Amino acid sequence: MQREIEKFIRYLEIEKNYSQHTILNYNLDLEDFKKFISDQEIEKIDYLTLRKYLAFLKEKNLNNRTIVRHISTLRSFFKFLTREGYIKTNPAASLLTLKMDKHLPSFLTEGEVAKLLESAVSKDERGLRDRAILETFYSTGMRISELAGLNGEDLDIIGGIVKVMGKGKKERIVPIGEIAIAAIRAYLEKKRKQTEAIFLNKNGKRITTRGIRNIVTKYLRLASIKQGVSAHTLRHSFATHLLNRGADLRCVQELLGHANLSTTQIYTHLTTERLKSVYDKAHPRA
Repeated sequence: MQREIEKFIRYLEIEKNYSQHTILNYNLDLEDFKKFISDQEIEKIDYLTLRKYLAFLKEKNLNNRTIVRHISTLRSFFKFLTREGYIKTNPAASLLTLKMDKHLPSFLTEGEVAKLLESAVSKDERGLRDRAILETFYSTGMRISELAGLNGEDLDIIGGIVKVMGKGKKERIVPIGEIAIAAIRAYLEKKRKQTEAIFLNKNGKRITTRGIRNIVTKYLRLASIKQGVSAHTLRHSFATHLLNRGADLRCVQELLGHANLSTTQIYTHLTTERLKSVYDKAHPRA
């Protein structure tokens, strides 16, 4: 099965142009499946084998979201093998997915975001970098990986726009606010090592996604922001605040780099919940 997995991964890289993060998840899922079936020939794998594997995953107490991802991986893998003629019939064709619980992302209020941003007050290189990261993150709503990957040539300070390399290596242009630009300028003036990457770690190398998460977590703690929020919460807050102030859903979809509008629509649930909360507090007959 290893040969088939390698061919499938090459297909995802070359033809589907998937991100390295997505490809890694596919690879890990298929490695788990390979261990489960042991030495069983791939032509002998049938629907019953897949059902047993899903039952095995259930016994491991994995959440529905993880199991749904495994199902999606198996569907894509066996569809590829069938189309390429490696197997005659697709055993995953009848595989049903699990019903996903609707998970509403957490977000900060505008006041909490202001408190978070203003908690980065140090004027040394690291402090200015942290403030620039926080301001850019909230100003653009980009993903953490996109923020880490920013290069100097991607930023048009005069035009107030930034070029973002998104999922599947798809480029998009997003606006960036004056306050974020000013924060970046202040950091660049103090930045000792001139490199292609805008944001550097303490060793003078491009900052990692983990590094950015640690920075956001640090300032969330300093600002005494409520528990249960993460670095990604700033992206959720960006989208929610835009919609609360009347932004068009399609526009927010474009800014976030979502391929499907349905992914962006989750934020309309957040704004609806806010409206209901305001109504309950304000209406005498609520």
